[in-house]
Amino acid sequence: MTLLPTQTLSLQDFLQMPETEPASEYLDGQIIQKPMPQGKHSILQRELSFTLTATLRADQSAQAFPELRCTFGGRSLVPDITVFQRQRIPLENNGDIANEFNLPPDWTIKILSPHQSHTKVVRNILHCLDYGTAMGWLLDPDEYCIFVYHADKSVQLLDDVERIVPRPQFAQNVQLTVGEIFGWLKP
Repeated sequence: MTLLPTQTLSLQDFLQMPETEPASEYLDGQIIQKPMPQGKHSILQRELSFTLTATLRADQSAQAFPELRCTFGGRSLVPDITVFQRQRIPLENNGDIANEFNLPPDWTIKILSPHQSHTKVVRNILHCLDYGTAMGWLLDPDEYCIFVYHADKSVQLLDDVERIVPRPQFAQNVQLTVGEIFGWLKP
């Protein structure tokens, strides 16, 4: 289905379309394809997902999901990493994790890619916060900084390599500094 620039698509129609690679998101009636991840984005996403999974699984408080489609509040977003507290993870009748997540994450993490609109990424984080997400992170690998968006929409800019990055209350066992995170960019 090809849309003319003035046409809009319903969320239900969008969800019926085949998935794209890289993923497409549905925002305000428009389809926006995410940029293809490059080296810095890819390594940060892999290492952060692995670290969050190892830490959060140990205390069974939450699960980290890379590239998980979350549909809520009239949008369908695919953050680079989402974290859901264990009791909020949708389950099938047999107890397996469901495929569809029609709710906001507890924690959303985005990694800025080259040529990606900072404004569009921030709007998606704010949309998540509007619907109950406890915290959002935006990692900028070119600037070696992390923007932390709190539930009250206050923002912190972190670029001190020794600083432990704030995290949601349920994830206090996650103890990462700005330097550790961007240290993953070194081979």
